[in-house]
Amino acid sequence: MTGRFHGVGVGPGDPELITLKAARLIAAADVVAYHAGVRKASNARRIAESLIPASAVEEQLTYPVTTGTTDHPGGYAGALADFYEESAARLAAHLDAGRDVVLLSEGDPLFYGSYMYMHDRLSERYETEIVPGVPAFGAAAAAAAAPLARQTDVLTVLPGTLPEPELARRLADTDAAVVMKLGRTFPAVRRALEASGRLEHAVYVERASMDGERRLPVAEVDPATVPYFSLILVTGDSRNGRRSRDRAVPRAQAAETADTAAELLVVGLGPGPDHWLTPEASDALAGVDHVVGYGPYVDRVPQRPGLTRHASGNTVEIDRARLALDLAREGERVAVVSGGDAGVFGMATAVFEAAEDPAYAQVPVRVLPGVSAVQAVAARAGAPVGGDFAVMSLSDRLKPWEVIERRLRAVAEADMALAIYNPASRSRTEQVATARDVLLEHRKPDTVVVVGRGVGRPGESLTVTTLGELDPADIDMRCLLIVGASGTRVSRSGRVWTPRWVKP
Repeated sequence: MTGRFHGVGVGPGDPELITLKAARLIAAADVVAYHAGVRKASNARRIAESLIPASAVEEQLTYPVTTGTTDHPGGYAGALADFYEESAARLAAHLDAGRDVVLLSEGDPLFYGSYMYMHDRLSERYETEIVPGVPAFGAAAAAAAAPLARQTDVLTVLPGTLPEPELARRLADTDAAVVMKLGRTFPAVRRALEASGRLEHAVYVERASMDGERRLPVAEVDPATVPYFSLILVTGDSRNGRRSRDRAVPRAQAAETADTAAELLVVGLGPGPDHWLTPEASDALAGVDHVVGYGPYVDRVPQRPGLTRHASGNTVEIDRARLALDLAREGERVAVVSGGDAGVFGMATAVFEAAEDPAYAQVPVRVLPGVSAVQAVAARAGAPVGGDFAVMSLSDRLKPWEVIERRLRAVAEADMALAIYNPASRSRTEQVATARDVLLEHRKPDTVVVVGRGVGRPGESLTVTTLGELDPADIDMRCLLIVGASGTRVSRSGRVWTPRWVKP
């Protein structure tokens, strides 16, 4: 009979934080294994040392490298992969011999722990039990006496190894945060905290629950003194946007805030590239305190000190608009962002719809135009909308499909070029085929069609085909279609254009 494999969390450093179950399993183990760095003692073993029985076989799994260079043909990743395979084989030999193996893990085994790599290789072959441990950030929060999150606060755990702009974005977008894996990453983490406006309230904790524990404001930390066993806490109480949520003004009091309302900006970001963002929009975004919008569009606004970003899903436009109007009514400088042009199937109409509420009567709204997706696709193709053209969305979320079909027929009958937004989605796969068939009732099969996918973004593509050969299976939510008029033509160089003149 094979032995049992145990992944045992021994907590952050103080032996008294080891759970009773962990202590019992360690004391009864046939084999106690633990990881150690190059030329370093195992911290997990140090924590559990008093519990390891003299009869136990000890297996120290020493990393061949930690960071830096290696002569392994597979590089750093290859050296570690081989190490994990060899370590798993050593432990498997004990398990096959019927010995119970306890693998010690600092903190919790399944939270940034080395145990996981052994779990991946052994748990399907041997009976396995995992004993959770107190994670380092729990001990750090206790040491700092800093409540991390309250009620509906969102807590985000971030590795300091993230790219600096991404780290700043995530710090700004969460209520509370824990930043792990410091050491050499500390200078970049500090800059990210400053860019996100969270530096002032960030607390640094070093060696939580161990001898030499130290805690102080991040702004006062000397980067040269930061060891790996350190982390940063950003509590929910320090959230930049909390002041807005905590002092939200009831609608009944709207009249009292009329003299403090700020102008609400609705900004089109363009289809994607930064250089397609207009200078007017760029200047506006640099001057606001809040950005509100659909998550992927909010992500395109660079994080900076003092900026709070409010990202949400794709089907809550009115809720987003009300949030922005509430903030502007309180005197906050706010921008609502849309991809492309905010007035073309964007947030501008949602803002004006929400602003019909008398509570927002004193909030001025200004729309800043952006490059629309139809302009971007048309420019890539040539000039397919050079004459009269129509723009439609195939989404039936806000209007009945019967209305869409009626409008398709009207445009086809009028012989105008047609730009089609939202031709398909994960849940809408048949509409584009139906739209093609409706158009073919009035248009010839050789009518030119341009399919632009993700134009302006990495991996963009442009395909010129015909209405008869258009394959709906090739169309997804990233596409915009331009169906030409009868006069639309393709030049010898492959450029698509529609004459401004129409023959009688």
